[in-house]
Amino acid sequence: MNSKMKITSTALWFVMAIIAGLLVAGCFKPFEKTAAAKQTNTQTKTLYTCGMHPWVIQDHPGNCPICGIKLEPIRRTAANPQSPAGPRKILYYKSTMIPGEISQKPGKDSMGMDMAPVYENEAASANSSVIEVDPVTMQDMDVVTTPVVSGPLRRTVRTVGLVDYNEPKETDVTTKFKGWIEKLYVDYTGELVHRGEPMFKIYSPALYAAEVEYLTALSHTSSADPDSSNLLTAAAEKLRFFDISDERIAKLAKTRTPHKAMVILSPADGFVIQKNVFEGQVDAGTTLYHLANLNTVWVYVEIYEQDLPYVRLGQEATMTLSYLPDRVFHGRVTYIYPTVNEQTRTAKVRLEFENPDYFLKPGMFAQVTLTHELAPSALLVPDSAILRSGEKNTVFVALGGGKFEPRTVVLGPEAEHDMCQVVSGVSAGERVVTSGEFMLDSESQLREAIQKMLESNQAAAVTNSSAPATNAMPAGMTMPAK
Repeated sequence: MNSKMKITSTALWFVMAIIAGLLVAGCFKPFEKTAAAKQTNTQTKTLYTCGMHPWVIQDHPGNCPICGIKLEPIRRTAANPQSPAGPRKILYYKSTMIPGEISQKPGKDSMGMDMAPVYENEAASANSSVIEVDPVTMQDMDVVTTPVVSGPLRRTVRTVGLVDYNEPKETDVTTKFKGWIEKLYVDYTGELVHRGEPMFKIYSPALYAAEVEYLTALSHTSSADPDSSNLLTAAAEKLRFFDISDERIAKLAKTRTPHKAMVILSPADGFVIQKNVFEGQVDAGTTLYHLANLNTVWVYVEIYEQDLPYVRLGQEATMTLSYLPDRVFHGRVTYIYPTVNEQTRTAKVRLEFENPDYFLKPGMFAQVTLTHELAPSALLVPDSAILRSGEKNTVFVALGGGKFEPRTVVLGPEAEHDMCQVVSGVSAGERVVTSGEFMLDSESQLREAIQKMLESNQAAAVTNSSAPATNAMPAGMTMPAK
């Protein structure tokens, strides 16, 4: 019995020695490496979120369960705890589906998904306002940047104008005596007449009597009789009251012959826009023709009241017509009306344009542009780069290397070419994001919201360390019914 026990003990010690030798030789190291690699692959994850609903986060690609948009990767975590930098400290575990749900121990969240570890360096990165985007994601987001420039600050006001007649250059042709039209020289509407051209021939007994009276006074005038000179002056003045020119009076004095009918000449240049006369009897004071000179025209525009500070008397304006797109007309502001339309909240402004070729015709619509320089030099950014949220205005500044920083800026007036003045927040030469900034803003807001909820949940977790998890959901969210 003792001999058998001795042999068994010796064999046991021999087997144990062989196992120890194998361990020293490293025969089980491949199994150890395989387990470590499996653990590393398990811990290396890419998180995905929705740009429209940033609280939706999951650890695998797919579509947003709310809007159906493809989820975008937000960060990659290299989770090898045996990296050359040394083991990383796990601060807590978080849900990949419900932002703010954390736990001090590994496990599953309230939706049954594995909770992901959050390491110390990742938490520090989340606290930073700088957003880092990998090149592939940046291309998918279509991120475009443009530099902040310094240049003149000009405000451009665009509106629609209506071409009309120049009122001071409109003329009525009338007679101050009753008579009969014997012949019309201008006999249709739209005809162009010039000053001094014949318009019609009229017989008037009153005018004929005035001519005879003037010739009679002229024949009895004597330098020795002052009264005769006064009669001649009164007779000539009567003809002038009938709108007879001094040239015609002088011609009448030369010929000493009264005219039965007199040709009435045009008093001004212009187009006939109204014709109210035919051959036959006319009464004194009747408007026979209405003439309009179109060498210059007025253009009426409506300006919104918020744009009125950028309109000044004498300010230059440009105008284009739809039927002459390659022609630009230049004019100026001549009058700003003192009232505002209560329905449209606009004020009428009158402009004047030269029209030597008569391209501008009353009744036409035109596109009018007014430009006002507010400052000779200012910082300008594209309007598309500005994210407006209430009283807060934000731009994303490209720092290089795929990093972007959100900055709050103070804005000035809007400028031409869809630019806007920036009073503070950026400097000349910096590049701001003009496309894809909404995705960056979603990431920025997501970080801010998660950080606030994490701070609250960490405080609760310290108070109640025995609880497996503390749930904190965004306002308005409810758990789905099981």
